[in-house]
Amino acid sequence: MRIMSLRANKKNDFVETQSPDSVLVDETQSPDSTLVDKEPVMSKKRHLPRTHFFRGKFRLFGHCIHAQFILLAIVEFSVLIGANYLTYRWLNPGVSEQELLKQLPQIVGVSLVFIIFILSMGLYSGRQRESLFGVLSRMVVALSFGVVTLALFFLIFPSLSFDKGILAVFALTSLFCLGGLHAIFYKFIDGKILSRRILVVGAGKRASYIDELRHKTDVRGFDQIGFIAPRVTQHVHVKPENILSLGTNFCNYALENDIDEIVIALDDRRQGLPTDELLNCRMSGIDVVDMLDFFEREMGLLQLDLIQPGWLIHAAGFKRNIFRSMIKRSFDIIASGLLLLIFFPFIIFTAIAILIESGGKGPVLYFQQRTGLGGTPFNVIKFRSMQTTAEADGQARWAETDDPRVTRVGSFIRKYRLDELPQVWNVFVGEMSLVGPRPERPVFVDNLCKINPLYTERHRVKPGITGWAQLCYPYGASEKDSIEKLKYDLYYVKNHGIFFDFYILMQTVEVVLFKKGSR
Repeated sequence: MRIMSLRANKKNDFVETQSPDSVLVDETQSPDSTLVDKEPVMSKKRHLPRTHFFRGKFRLFGHCIHAQFILLAIVEFSVLIGANYLTYRWLNPGVSEQELLKQLPQIVGVSLVFIIFILSMGLYSGRQRESLFGVLSRMVVALSFGVVTLALFFLIFPSLSFDKGILAVFALTSLFCLGGLHAIFYKFIDGKILSRRILVVGAGKRASYIDELRHKTDVRGFDQIGFIAPRVTQHVHVKPENILSLGTNFCNYALENDIDEIVIALDDRRQGLPTDELLNCRMSGIDVVDMLDFFEREMGLLQLDLIQPGWLIHAAGFKRNIFRSMIKRSFDIIASGLLLLIFFPFIIFTAIAILIESGGKGPVLYFQQRTGLGGTPFNVIKFRSMQTTAEADGQARWAETDDPRVTRVGSFIRKYRLDELPQVWNVFVGEMSLVGPRPERPVFVDNLCKINPLYTERHRVKPGITGWAQLCYPYGASEKDSIEKLKYDLYYVKNHGIFFDFYILMQTVEVVLFKKGSR
């Protein structure tokens, strides 16, 4: 049944369908300036919208993730269980089927540990840019960590262990299976088989962000089909050849061409929002989303220059959850306590190295005031990596790449993030969390809040040793870099949770080992 028109008497604000020989003329440009339209393939037959659960991205516990990589992880986990089970059976030909089934829980556990370490190497991330050789190298590192971790676990719990050497064979089997599955997966991704097909309503400046995004995203979760421009558009900022001329009845086109989603990206909705057609599309099973929600999902950030107060008021997220806070604090206490014990030898060796280099002069630890939860200042603890005269004049300065103030030992401990180890104590006493926005100095915070008032919103959660911005944004220490990282910090503040924290902690392993992101 066709949806009744909500604007039956209102003049059509969107371009009408042109004949094959016609072109769309932008009335604000010179008579010689034209926009070449794609001729849509229209059909009276209505198709049911295709299932797109495993297309593009979706929310899992608040965080937007590539559904394709969830599918890949599930498939690989299942294949590993089967492959390792068959491997164990092959290595133990005399074992009965009943005895083999008793080993199944251990085989599942081994496969799960391998998958978790594969995750920590960034191999289930849309930001992955590695070649096949690079992917295999990361897999070797991940599986090696997995074998060492499992060997230590079986040393503590010998009753759960396998026969000697089986773990190494499992790792080789897993490398073969995972390498093949990843190669097949990326072939499908390149073919856009698992991408969402989107139409964009708008052709102005806001719509151009999506056009640029199409070229920047490493593994896109969407396939941009085209733009629908309102007739009253004053300035066109997208490529003319990408503009579709569909008239007001573009729902048929969306259904006929398997469009999964329509993104609203009008510079000014007073230009004429096609309410009838959007409602028709939505009721036909096609998703309709705002541009800010689209950016948040696809890029894992909040686009600061597009945010309006109304969007923040109505947006999902920014929720208070006492139960979640209790779990996070408990995890911080337990994890920081274990980290202090595990890394105690590294802490001692680092302190000795700093003392030797400085000849026993100058402090080993460096205390610096930072802004914490609710804007409350606290002293962050770090190993001293700079000369004692770095800020002798009392002037606060941003850190620089290849900073001349950094000592030789300081350069090494910064490279492997060892200078951050004392901050685990800040976590243990409750001033920081393992995961959260990196704390900044009050003088920098004051200046950054003047540049963008939303900067103060990152203090809604505890600062952390690692954070979402550190995974997504390359190293940088300037006002410009801080505002760019604010996009990711606000995304974390909006969507933070236990699952998201675990994901960030796992991805931090990649940052440390492969020197990605920032400190």
